[in-house]
Amino acid sequence: GCWAMSKLSRIGLEPVAVMAAFAVMVAAPFMLREYHLELLILFCINAILIASYRVVTTTGDWTLSHVIFMGCGAYSTGILAKYLGWPFWLTVPMSGVATAVIGIMVAFPLLRTKGFGIFIASFAIGEFIRHVWIKFHNPFGGPRGMIGIPTIEIGDIDFYDSINFYFMTLAIAVVCLAILYRLDKSRIGKAWKVIYLDEDLAESIGIHVFNYRAKAFVVAAFFAGIAGALLAHRLEAIDPHNFDIETMVYLIIWIVVGGNATFWGPLAGLAVMTLIFEWARPLHEWRPLLFGAILIMFLTILPGGLERIYEQVRSRLARGNGGGG
Repeated sequence: GCWAMSKLSRIGLEPVAVMAAFAVMVAAPFMLREYHLELLILFCINAILIASYRVVTTTGDWTLSHVIFMGCGAYSTGILAKYLGWPFWLTVPMSGVATAVIGIMVAFPLLRTKGFGIFIASFAIGEFIRHVWIKFHNPFGGPRGMIGIPTIEIGDIDFYDSINFYFMTLAIAVVCLAILYRLDKSRIGKAWKVIYLDEDLAESIGIHVFNYRAKAFVVAAFFAGIAGALLAHRLEAIDPHNFDIETMVYLIIWIVVGGNATFWGPLAGLAVMTLIFEWARPLHEWRPLLFGAILIMFLTILPGGLERIYEQVRSRLARGNGGGG
């Protein structure tokens, strides 16, 4: 047992956990029913969404508008695919670009506020955008949303088939997460973390705080747009109510439960809360109470989220490795 712990410590807990999770994700669709496969597709889309939201929180800018960027990506891909006839391999990246442009437009007024101010201002801006979708029937479809978004066609592959769509979504999610992970470990990612710790210190060492906060906002918007585009193509319809404050609260719960100090924390929060959400589906009326209790529990008893448990396991492995030497 000590030898195994020593070996695991040398390899590193993160790579082992990531490889195990990826192996499960590859094998899972062949063992699950159709309903659970759809949940896996949604999980991959939400993984991109929550990882992109963490980029914003890394600088300390907790917002209430991030799910709106997902909606921007969804509506963008709907317009490009339905009205302009663009193929899937163009609609997804271009929806990300369109959402990033909207992110730039939103960032400049929004990032002149901080703390509680950005929380409220982001909610107001998000609701303004969402009500634009509701009020304008052309091209957004009004309160009923947009329907008839074309299915994905790439050669002879039928992406209406759940397994085909799942593996395509998984591949895109892996690429997006890899890019965001590399960004998190890069000089830009380190600058974001310094801004979160102390803005004055960041300015004193030559980091232009406003520019870096804006970069985080635009990067987060781009990847949220890609998540929205994938969602729109899978559902073949978009409802503005899919991007309301209730959905945004789920994002906050995922990141509070998982923690946001590491790249993997929010993904762990998403996985755990997805399982709890499905388990509590029969308790529809009690779910808000249950989620509220979970949120309070993590904020008071485990404020660092599941990451704290992970850190404790890793420190024990490190001690075991030291003892084995």
